[in-house]
Amino acid sequence: MKSLPHFIARRYFFSRKQKTVINVISWISLIGISVSTMALIVVLSVYNGIGDLTKGLFNTFDPPLLVQPAKGKTFHTADVDYQKLCAIPGVAAVSQIVEENAWITYCHNEAIVLLRGVDTLYPRITGLDTNLYEGSYLLKFTQPRKPLIMGDTLSDFEFSDVYYLLFGAEVYYNLGIRQASNIPVAVHIPKRGTALGMTMEEAFNTGYAMPGGNFYIQKDIDDLYVVADIEFVRQLMDYAPDECTSLAISLDPGVKPAWAKQAVRELLGDDFVVKDRYEQKPLYYKVFRSERLGIYLILSLIVLIATLNLLASLSLLVVDKRKDIATLRSLGMLPADIRRTFRIEGFMISAFGVAVGLLVGFIICFLQQQFGLVKMGDNFVVSAFPVSMRVIDFIITFLTVIGISLLAVLLATRRAGEVSDKQESAVISELLLSAKHEKSV
Repeated sequence: MKSLPHFIARRYFFSRKQKTVINVISWISLIGISVSTMALIVVLSVYNGIGDLTKGLFNTFDPPLLVQPAKGKTFHTADVDYQKLCAIPGVAAVSQIVEENAWITYCHNEAIVLLRGVDTLYPRITGLDTNLYEGSYLLKFTQPRKPLIMGDTLSDFEFSDVYYLLFGAEVYYNLGIRQASNIPVAVHIPKRGTALGMTMEEAFNTGYAMPGGNFYIQKDIDDLYVVADIEFVRQLMDYAPDECTSLAISLDPGVKPAWAKQAVRELLGDDFVVKDRYEQKPLYYKVFRSERLGIYLILSLIVLIATLNLLASLSLLVVDKRKDIATLRSLGMLPADIRRTFRIEGFMISAFGVAVGLLVGFIICFLQQQFGLVKMGDNFVVSAFPVSMRVIDFIITFLTVIGISLLAVLLATRRAGEVSDKQESAVISELLLSAKHEKSV
């Protein structure tokens, strides 16, 4: 008797010789579940790809760990035990940063930027040198003050430092800078500890640097940042040679940032704050997670709407099979087993639809990964929509669609086994008349 509901449900699902409205609605519900499942997989995978791409761009500029003073704006590197910090397992390099708002002018153009002074280890921390669109990664060049004459020795020369700036692409083009420009850029920073002066010389420290190139990373960075040599920024800020605003720390491959963050925090104590990449860009990651959750909920609502067709088809099937239900009741089948029969069929429809949707979604995402069928245009970082498939998305989608579908099945079949005595008697009489007629024939 336990296998009888499964047998009848399979017959209803696979052996549909007559094309009725109920069959059409059942197929529509199956297709709706498949399409909504596919949409969930595709949209979540594309969103994962875009998120990974954006995080990768941020990672080009933001270090894995950033150390800042808990109080105040700056600190001296003498306050940090560099040897112990670099000796922490997993720490690859430590770089000094001085960051300050600045007003820069070039010819008749100007901009307010965030000037980031970095040392020679900064490329090892972030890899900014590999993401330049124009120019080369050169922030400081030392050259003699006068031309070389035959017979001179190095002791005869006085050397001077020429500083270069690397611009975010938007700042670069808004200032009207062109590649190989020989016009210096003026950088102005308000003087520390003095009242606002009446002239530029009284109010600002001004330095000059040559344009060295520009980088494309992410709009929020390209619109704001200018990278310079740390000595150049310290001179403008009247900082001590060992004074900085933060330390950038890179990690060895495979090291978990959470573990390294805890180790650095224990070493430095409460005088410093250690931030991972999520804490350096908290607003972006919160918005990203909220948008992903919103997309998931919207698509889940579409799944819910698609399962209404399943509810309708099962409800109509129960009505259409009243005669079969009465026959099964007259043969001794319990109402619970009859309800189980229709629930099994509803589960078959939803499971088949989910399986097809997951398979089609996987194929679409795989083709997009391999061939980039859907393009983004020429003005983007990548030419085609990025896709990143994750097992957890397939599991969540499967559970979501199956859960909603099972709820619809339970609602549609809650009274499937209920048949009045009058209907059951009419069926028995009809069966007896049919048997008597066949015997006479």
